[in-house]
Amino acid sequence: MKIATFNVNSLRARIANVLEWLREEQPDVALLQEIKCSDAEFPRLEIEALGYHAESHGQKSYNGVAILSRTPMRIEHRALGGGDADEQARYLEAVVEVPTGERWKQLRVASIYLPNGNPVDSEKYPYKLAWMERLRSHAADLLQLEHPTVLGGDYNVIPTDKDVYDPVGWAGDALALPQTRAKFREILNLGYTEAFNLLHPEGHRYTFWDYQAGAWQRDHGLRIDHLLLSPQAADCLEKCDIDKKPRAKDKPSDHTPIWCELKL
Repeated sequence: MKIATFNVNSLRARIANVLEWLREEQPDVALLQEIKCSDAEFPRLEIEALGYHAESHGQKSYNGVAILSRTPMRIEHRALGGGDADEQARYLEAVVEVPTGERWKQLRVASIYLPNGNPVDSEKYPYKLAWMERLRSHAADLLQLEHPTVLGGDYNVIPTDKDVYDPVGWAGDALALPQTRAKFREILNLGYTEAFNLLHPEGHRYTFWDYQAGAWQRDHGLRIDHLLLSPQAADCLEKCDIDKKPRAKDKPSDHTPIWCELKL
């Protein structure tokens, strides 16, 4: 079972690249972020033509998340609890049916677009920390279900200094502040495994490169897209890697996919 997460940075603008990636890599489940389109504008027909079931939680011009699955799924949550007045489309959770021989197993997945939080002296940073606390609370509840669960997406969190090309230069950014890293560790400490770090502890492998200052060509990147696995999913982890090919294409997203394989 191959699960990938990809911040596409405007799905309609990158649709050719995204469809090409789906055809070439054929993930069983794809978690998309920053689709930047309403549900009515979501390119459902093009995606379904490739054999995917597709669900989105969109927002015109900003944010937006989606889940694509080769097998049937049902949506469980379109938002995190504790944010009744929060209209930003940043969370979508589904249960995916997984064929395992003569039986079907359920895999729970979530597509997450965590707030950036900059500038840190504005209301955006307290919103980021409050959103992370809501995520931590929900992630704790999910563990009680004891289902294989993958919480994937653009977390806008640089977990450690080895996950950024210039730790000193980024030390004051909302993605790397100690409070941000502490909130991220709180989620991990519930019992989740950060898949890529488990298999690639060497560091300095990135999922995001800014469009400016030749960041891609100079490999001045950040690792901010993550796949968090519940214990039941972590027990099934076989592979996890970053796919840099989409970032090298014409008119790419500034992110690139990260994927894992689970033997369920």
